Amino acid sequence: MKHQNPAFEAIKPNIGSSFTLLKFMRDENIKSQFWHYHPEIELVFVCGGSGKRQIGSSISYFKNGDLILIGSNLPHCGMTNENTHNEYEVVIQFRPDVLGEQFWDAPEMQRVSALLNTAKSGLVFGEEVKKKLAVKLRDLIELPPLQQLLSLFDILSELASTKDVEVLNAGTYFLHTQVEDNERINLIFNYVKDHFREQITLQEVSGLANMTVPSFCRYFKKITNKTFTQFVNEYRVIHSMKLLAEQPLSITDICFESGFNNFSYFNKTFKEYTGKSPSQYRKEFSNIIE
Repeated sequence: MKHQNPAFEAIKPNIGSSFTLLKFMRDENIKSQFWHYHPEIELVFVCGGSGKRQIGSSISYFKNGDLILIGSNLPHCGMTNENTHNEYEVVIQFRPDVLGEQFWDAPEMQRVSALLNTAKSGLVFGEEVKKKLAVKLRDLIELPPLQQLLSLFDILSELASTKDVEVLNAGTYFLHTQVEDNERINLIFNYVKDHFREQITLQEVSGLANMTVPSFCRYFKKITNKTFTQFVNEYRVIHSMKLLAEQPLSITDICFESGFNNFSYFNKTFKEYTGKSPSQYRKEFSNIIE
């Protein structure tokens, strides 16, 4: 099977606008398997629903919608698919030099400039911010172009002033290193995405990267701040969280469907990652399952 690097996505601004603003209703923006990057900064608001997000080396599960800010050239997959059950999705994409290279140097833009710099590692915002900005993001597409631009900077100002935010990729992410690092690590990411249900050995992935096992282990930890085993287990746990929330499968079936071949190890790993057992976690979503 051929594994591809994240695709470069060419972004075209809306007609009469300096940035791209898109609104998708449910099932209109199915990109959850599309691993891509672009120089534009991207703000994504998912209204309702739950699913898996992969931004850089961070893999996590969202519920009750999502609000994320993705920095320039940070590889990511789409947030929604036919199983997300979101109401709609708003995507805003703009180049860092949207109003000229000197624009962010203005004193008034210092906080927003700092926000966009931090977004190079990917940012996810909490419930309070999502609720506060939901209507503004929903109605943005109805405004005239100038009002859209002004409203965008108002939204960014709100995001820059909140503490209800989490950085998704701690430390230096691989894309800020060398191009060959980007190509090599994405080969590994795609391999995990395609084979996480199977047994993945260090010999296999080291071979894909054309490295010895010890060299690969050091390299992967340096680039992602995780061991390869941690990364694969995290991917499997996130997949199991999605199944627990959305599918009426037994926990044993979910264990094996997620790539774990030992039930006690699945329980232990799941609890280390979430602080709860799989059965405790599922109770939170009993209304969805019923």
